[in-house]
Amino acid sequence: MNRPFRTALFLLLLPLFTSAHEGMWLPTVLGSIQDRMQAEGLKLTAEDIYSVNNGSLKDAIVLFGGGCTAEVISAEGLILTNHHCGFGAIQEHSTVERDLLKNGFWAMDRSQELRNAGLTATFIIRMEDVTDRMLQAVPAGADEAARQQALGARGQELAREATTGSHHQAVVRAFNYGLQYILIVSEVFRDVRLVGAPPGAIGNFGGDTDNWMWPRHTGDFSVFRIYADADGRPADPAPTNVPFKPRHVLPISMQGVKEGDFAMIFGFPGNTQRYLHSSAVAYITTVGDPLRIRMRRASLAVIDGAMLASDRTRIAYADKQKGISNAYKKWIGELRGLEELRTVDRKRELEATYAARARAAGRSDLLAVLDSLERCYAGFTALAKARDLHVEFFLVGAELFRFAQSFHQLADAGGRAALEKEGKLKQEMERLRARAAAFHKDFDPAVDQRVLLAQYPIYREHLDPVLGPDLSDLDTRFKDARAWAEHVYTRSLFADASALDAILASGNAKALRRLDKDPALAFARRLSEAYATRVKPAFDALGQRIQVHMRGYVGGLITLFPEKEHWPDANSTLRLSYGKVEGSRPRDGMTYEPFTHLGGVMEKYRPGDAEFEVPARLRELYAAHDFGAYGNTDGTMPVCFTSSLHTTGGNSGSPVLNGRGELIGINFDRSWESTMSDIQFDPAKCRNISTDIRYVLFVIDKVCGAGHLVQEMQLAYPPKAPGFLIDLPIHR
Repeated sequence: MNRPFRTALFLLLLPLFTSAHEGMWLPTVLGSIQDRMQAEGLKLTAEDIYSVNNGSLKDAIVLFGGGCTAEVISAEGLILTNHHCGFGAIQEHSTVERDLLKNGFWAMDRSQELRNAGLTATFIIRMEDVTDRMLQAVPAGADEAARQQALGARGQELAREATTGSHHQAVVRAFNYGLQYILIVSEVFRDVRLVGAPPGAIGNFGGDTDNWMWPRHTGDFSVFRIYADADGRPADPAPTNVPFKPRHVLPISMQGVKEGDFAMIFGFPGNTQRYLHSSAVAYITTVGDPLRIRMRRASLAVIDGAMLASDRTRIAYADKQKGISNAYKKWIGELRGLEELRTVDRKRELEATYAARARAAGRSDLLAVLDSLERCYAGFTALAKARDLHVEFFLVGAELFRFAQSFHQLADAGGRAALEKEGKLKQEMERLRARAAAFHKDFDPAVDQRVLLAQYPIYREHLDPVLGPDLSDLDTRFKDARAWAEHVYTRSLFADASALDAILASGNAKALRRLDKDPALAFARRLSEAYATRVKPAFDALGQRIQVHMRGYVGGLITLFPEKEHWPDANSTLRLSYGKVEGSRPRDGMTYEPFTHLGGVMEKYRPGDAEFEVPARLRELYAAHDFGAYGNTDGTMPVCFTSSLHTTGGNSGSPVLNGRGELIGINFDRSWESTMSDIQFDPAKCRNISTDIRYVLFVIDKVCGAGHLVQEMQLAYPPKAPGFLIDLPIHR
């Protein structure tokens, strides 16, 4: 890469001071913005935040599972994340008799902490720009397929080189469509135990009604502990493991926050799409989001009603419902925000200016990139719609069909023969038997059938006769959709836990052949094969072409718009965002204050309402104004606050820190007016929502009686003299 372009690429990480609250910065470049952050209130150095050789804030930041963030808060490996991030683990340990989702859970000693199969906690050891080494591997004149093959091989080579002789893991990640590559070395712990979760009436207070909304009054937190072997290294879950000794522990601020305070967030934001072409945004606003919203509204109407009618169903479907409803409501807000900001028009205006500047600069190559993108998007809508329809109907809708599809190799005679030849048939049957037991634990065929019937008419309405499966025979064989659904759910072995287990336990070849003709598997195959042959190859090929041209387009933006900031899109890598604790005025006549208090919880309290119930103990403490050491000096109890930090999915559970690097809150949401920020950020509207850390401590100690956990933590009181590194030394 030539030097001027590399310099421009580096500058994409430098924010303009006037929009300092937008952007998700790689920790490796914080030295370049240190002065600006310090001017806004940071008391630390870039080295205090991210260091390779010494303990720093990054060593307290955890990738929790595969999609959330957590933070280390004790020298004994205690970590905090959101209640909704720990929801799957909490649900897995819940039964009607022992309802942890409703009543909460607290381990009063280490022996009561609950193991969670498959749950991991990942720390970043170091990040290194390897762009030059990666691009050197690409042969001159290579097409995109050869380019990706060469980059993949070089990335694996660099990862092996970085981890040889260690227990670490490594991966090379692409940034800005392949303009930049970063090597990320990590340490993954595999024994992560549930320590505590508040009652659902605190951890999920407000439910779907308040989700993505402000004002918010949710204690969205849960507590876990990382375990390691005797040498402090990652190990499989075992009774002999011991609490992990971290390299850094976040001090917890007892000072609280006030409007205008400096704040920053450190975590693993999942995905932003700020460089999208106008045609892609037009698809999202006119086709994609409306279709996905409609499909999920249909399934949620069924699931929500079933959960209200039965405690067993409420527990079984809690995690599924949360996953479906979260994106559903987010897309509604995103659609509204993109329309209000005229994002499609703004994108078109930018592209017109891009073209004008490219012509003025004599850069026909950059102009050609924009023309190529426009030609690609001419064929995008039909393929993207077919893909979204398949995802919502098959991968998110009724569960029976994708569960049946997981048995396709075992059901097929050729597949069984291949497994038997490899000596893996028995192992595969045991694996699927365990999978079936786990599936049926949280599956209700009656609910699933109603979900199917709610979505099926929408699916058929939007089904492309060229790209989708041919379902005309169902119309002739069955009186209507209900008759077909009854046929499937009454005859499918996959809907009958006992019958399926008997077949898998027997291992009888004749019995296994029955699976091959199962109506659920037959329908699943029909959907999967149509998608795999008619949609996916064309969609992937088009996506590759768009990826190539987007790489050129983003490079063109950096070259043609040097006055603008061009930070790389979030991609689940460690990032830092900074701003202030502040409210907003999202629209005319509406002002959002930045703080909520326990009094607001009581104002929303509705006895008997599952979303707005309040535990008796919390009501008692409020009535007595018994907030311990955690309340404000004015006698109020803080609950949540907003700040102008740029966040997205993956930032759930991220620590919100003050200028001294002390924990002041746990990020858990954005305001509804902010949900378009993955595509277009509006500094005036976009606010993240956090649970105040003092409310977290109050709930743990005063409400739930788990004060022994607070005793593990380092509580940071207002410093007597300036200088965080004097009063509250960073743990080494």
